Amino acid sequence: MSGPRSLLRQPLSRRAVLRGALGGAAVGLALPPLEAMFSARAHGDTSDLGPIFGVFFWANGLPWHAGHGSLQAAVSSGDRWTPATTGAGYAPSELLSPLSRHQVNVITGLEPKTEIPTVPDGQSDGHMRGFMVALTGDRPRPEGFDHPSHTLTALRPSIDQVVARDSRFYARFPSAYRSLELGVSTARFHEYGHWNNVSYNGPDAINPATLDPGRLYDLLFGREVGDPTLGKRGLLLDAVLADAAELRGRLGASDQVRLDNHMEHLFEVQRRLSLSDLRCDPGGGAPGSSDDLLAQTRTMSELLAIGLSCNVTRVFSFMLSSPASTHVFTNLGVRSDMHSVCHAGDYEAVRSITAYQMEAFALLLDALAAEVDPTGANLLDRALVYGTSEYGEGYQHDVKEFPMVLAGGANGGLVRGVHVRAPGAGISEAQVTALRAIGLETPSFGWNGGEATAGFPELLA
Repeated sequence: MSGPRSLLRQPLSRRAVLRGALGGAAVGLALPPLEAMFSARAHGDTSDLGPIFGVFFWANGLPWHAGHGSLQAAVSSGDRWTPATTGAGYAPSELLSPLSRHQVNVITGLEPKTEIPTVPDGQSDGHMRGFMVALTGDRPRPEGFDHPSHTLTALRPSIDQVVARDSRFYARFPSAYRSLELGVSTARFHEYGHWNNVSYNGPDAINPATLDPGRLYDLLFGREVGDPTLGKRGLLLDAVLADAAELRGRLGASDQVRLDNHMEHLFEVQRRLSLSDLRCDPGGGAPGSSDDLLAQTRTMSELLAIGLSCNVTRVFSFMLSSPASTHVFTNLGVRSDMHSVCHAGDYEAVRSITAYQMEAFALLLDALAAEVDPTGANLLDRALVYGTSEYGEGYQHDVKEFPMVLAGGANGGLVRGVHVRAPGAGISEAQVTALRAIGLETPSFGWNGGEATAGFPELLA
């Protein structure tokens, strides 16, 4: 370290913000964790900052193969997801290659185990049952379920909200938001209910995803949306510069660098958001958001990482594409929407789309890995990102070989880079593992025939 840990006589409050005034209104901007916020004893102890939990969801499962059935095998070019080897240091498969730089854990062979009521009909549909088990550990609520209109809701909260509501998770280090819900693609199979979101508080209680980077910026950095006194977003940073300069003079050398990097990062994001708002043609110009999923994912992920580094929240869901996504991947040469190409049995199109979605997943992990806190740990070291979809494959909605990725170090609670092969095991085995890895000891997870108690102890550090 190039200087004293801190020049402050008293530790800086973990809730400290940069303050200023804009248009007569008081504004505040969150700070990243600084060494001055921690005691000498806590320095280097990542547990003092607490784990991060996130869900990454992508639509329409994986390319089908013989593991899903003979019908799928007839129009498949093979299993591009399951690694050939198991255990630590597995060789990544083609579709897992984008994630390999982050040594993710992958669990293969899973499937939902919940009971399927016979009335009303259709509750076995992968889009519905598979999704609910993967996100909530339970089947859809039978009451009000209607398969012809694709109407359904959850019986209980999704796993992100299970974590966000657990009093143990935020006990030591409260955050401004219990959770943030983000999304990227705007394409929807239906414009109502389940087909728009992946985060539930319970029956008929969905948490809408924020899809616009500008709106996410406003949520994270304290600007009241629609308040005309605050002007353009760039003015928010200008308003707190004096406070930042005063605080910088009281910080140690390492904290000064962290503060400078934090402000520089915010200014760069700010610049890109401002450019996206420019109108370049007389007809109204380009939208503020990008139709390119990778570009949009990068922007949303970088903003999320800044918010996590400032402890705005420690729980998030990131819906890359919504259930049964009708996103059209024209950039990959696919002329029809993803849901349609699945049902058409276009294996190669689905393979290329899945690879693209894994590239987006990797961008989220990149953003988390790039943010380093005062203990020397990056956000991905502290995070557990629970990555999944709605079924095993979309050609026939088969739920076998359900995709499951557990990425990150979970604040030291999760080993990394392991492939667990568990043919026929229930999805809730992975959910029990994830909860225990972040310190939420639970005797079981799952309901209505999907209960799991053992988990995968080989993944726990």
